[in-house]
Amino acid sequence: MKSVDVKVNLEKIKNSISDAERLSGRAEGSVKLLAVSKFHPAQSVVDALNAGQTMFGENRVQEACSKFEEICKAHPETELHIIGTLQKNKVGRAVKICSCIESVDRLELIQEIEKYSLLNNKTIRVLFEYHTGEESKSGFTSYESLQEAVKYCAEGKSPHVLPSGFMTMAPFTQDEKAIHASFAGLRKTAERLRREFPQFALGTLSMGMSGDYRIAIAEGSTEVRIGTAIFGEREYPAA
Repeated sequence: MKSVDVKVNLEKIKNSISDAERLSGRAEGSVKLLAVSKFHPAQSVVDALNAGQTMFGENRVQEACSKFEEICKAHPETELHIIGTLQKNKVGRAVKICSCIESVDRLELIQEIEKYSLLNNKTIRVLFEYHTGEESKSGFTSYESLQEAVKYCAEGKSPHVLPSGFMTMAPFTQDEKAIHASFAGLRKTAERLRREFPQFALGTLSMGMSGDYRIAIAEGSTEVRIGTAIFGEREYPAA
């Protein structure tokens, strides 16, 4: 495969994010970069850490554990987020390795995260995944179901789960108006829920990937999830 300079790529992406912040009238540094290391080797993560990147995202719990257990010991500044659909039977392992779960898409998952966070004596930040795009995407599909999940946390039923914001994926389309609408929809939903539940900051809006992060920043994203532009093409495992 073609050699990838992770340090150079990180610098390019960070400069591009800064440009998008400026063009959108956003404060410099208001958008965080989550480096998505799915299907990339541990050495690529270490290269990114050595270049100053500390926040990483993984889709699969098994891969995250095998890759990050040693990395987190050697680099305690590492912050791992789980961003993929999370099965109930994987929650225990996820809680042990990560600091944030961005893909909370049902109330049952909050209950499981609470159970394992209590067992591990830690607090896990969570983002509620809200469905604003494709039919095939996961996430809460109505404002009422999302509201119910935040309310559950507000009632003190999950003290080891800290609601920190929201995540979405835009539809896979070339129609920029549709992408804008998807991200704007999450922003407006988040604003409404912040007013309703002021006890939680709910300040994180995780939206925007390699193809649409500039639009996401224009619509208020505070975190973009970038993989290929940093680490190169993914090495998918053999079927």
